[in-house]
Amino acid sequence: MRIDLHTHAKLSKATEFSEAYYGQMLEEAATAGLTALALTEHFNTRNFKEVYAGLDRMFPYNGHVYNADGLSLFPGMEVDIREQGHILLIGKKDEVLELRERLEPYTGKGSFVAFDLLMDYADDYSMLKIGAHPFRESNSLLGLSREQLSRLDAFDLNAKDMYRYSKKVTRERVELLAHELGKPVTAGSDTHQCLQFGSVWNELDREAATALELKMALLRGEHSVVVSDELELRVKAAAKLKKLMKKLAVLQGELVPSEAEEEADEPTAKQRSGKASSTLAFDPK
Repeated sequence: MRIDLHTHAKLSKATEFSEAYYGQMLEEAATAGLTALALTEHFNTRNFKEVYAGLDRMFPYNGHVYNADGLSLFPGMEVDIREQGHILLIGKKDEVLELRERLEPYTGKGSFVAFDLLMDYADDYSMLKIGAHPFRESNSLLGLSREQLSRLDAFDLNAKDMYRYSKKVTRERVELLAHELGKPVTAGSDTHQCLQFGSVWNELDREAATALELKMALLRGEHSVVVSDELELRVKAAAKLKKLMKKLAVLQGELVPSEAEEEADEPTAKQRSGKASSTLAFDPK
């Protein structure tokens, strides 16, 4: 099983879900050799429920995964927390949607859910819980204590961060953090655009038919993380195309300029040198 555990279905949080756009993304994911994806769309994306309503129109769902023309799609979402940082949650569709309802009071910036409460909610459903891009400057997980971080199941080795800060620096830091806490590392492209699929993935020794099976396989270490030699090319190409597509969306009235100005995918020269991330270090509190 070859799975990407951090993916998105939309170009931007501010755009509407498009069946045509996501269909093209899935075609590219299959072309890149993936056999499964975890769909971890932002919980505060515009019309979150429509993402899954759209999937219901597009593909059959067996109670655990969607069958997207042979590609398995595990439902999930990416949640902002009060302490800063993002958490990936993967489970059954009905549980993801129910948890999203519980998070409705916490969707606005400045009112995000506390990490401990989010973990309590996720544990109600035995969801797979992954700490997303733990060392990203704009939303790292370094404000959490060792005890809090230990509540996560795994940590995300993120393709965007490997492009931004270098493969070596990012991988060493994520692996050290995971080792200190006795947790596995998982790979995620963090893509909003089809060209980024295939930059990283996880190879599992066996197929996982449910999110719980996937979680247990990862916790048992029955997977390996693969980083493509094409990572830099794929992420850079996706970032440039995403920027152009957002400009086009503004011209077509689908986005306003302020909505198009999200965090840049392209790294600064300082970030590429490694200097910007040199101050981010795990302090086991």
